[in-house]
Amino acid sequence: MRHRTFKDLIMAMIDEERFEKNRERLVNDLIAESLLRSPNVIRAMQTVPREEFLPEPVKDQAYADLPLPIGFGQTISAPHMVAIMAEALELDVGQKILEVGTGSGYHAAVLAEIVSPKDCEKQGHVYTTEIVIGLAKSAKKSLERLGYAERVTVICGDGSMGYATCAPYDRVLVTASAPTIPKPLIEQLKIGGLLIIPVGGLHFFQELVKIRKESETKTSSKNLGGVAFVPLTGKYGWATYLANG
Repeated sequence: MRHRTFKDLIMAMIDEERFEKNRERLVNDLIAESLLRSPNVIRAMQTVPREEFLPEPVKDQAYADLPLPIGFGQTISAPHMVAIMAEALELDVGQKILEVGTGSGYHAAVLAEIVSPKDCEKQGHVYTTEIVIGLAKSAKKSLERLGYAERVTVICGDGSMGYATCAPYDRVLVTASAPTIPKPLIEQLKIGGLLIIPVGGLHFFQELVKIRKESETKTSSKNLGGVAFVPLTGKYGWATYLANG
């Protein structure tokens, strides 16, 4: 690995300033569109550098409000969708979160900034599962490099089954579309907790659903609008659902 020259350092500083300006512009646009409303979510999206979770060929598009490829046939969600989901979760400091579908790790970092901000006495935690080994390893490295190792735990495994080891959770977020709502995710949710999940078609015609666990036997739900996510894999994902007819 070559040593960085003075020119390299100057160029890195210029890039960092450009990314910061673009991040601020994007956040202001999302506020203007009323997609970002809560101070804690706004601060998180102002803080987390999306470019650091992207492959080199698409880094320059970090603050375009678009989903972008991250390898292995997967994408990072568009920033407006990250904002919508984070707002819908009604997050607060100290909460324990389960995210199903780590992807690049960006969304987990945003969640961590909200529930476990630095220098806050009350600390929450984000547990995030990823079934694709390569993505799990890459996300873990990015999160560690950016200082999230103490606030985010990456688990490589079938997130459609949740992560019973650390249940129950205050909030569960699923970042892939499910044919139906996975039973383990409801079971691992605290009473009063929220689950946000895209449910519907294999590739399109999905609804983002907000589910509140009212009791051990009762839930309530609300549709938040149409979305398009990659399919959920694993035991409660699309492959099993189609195989069972």
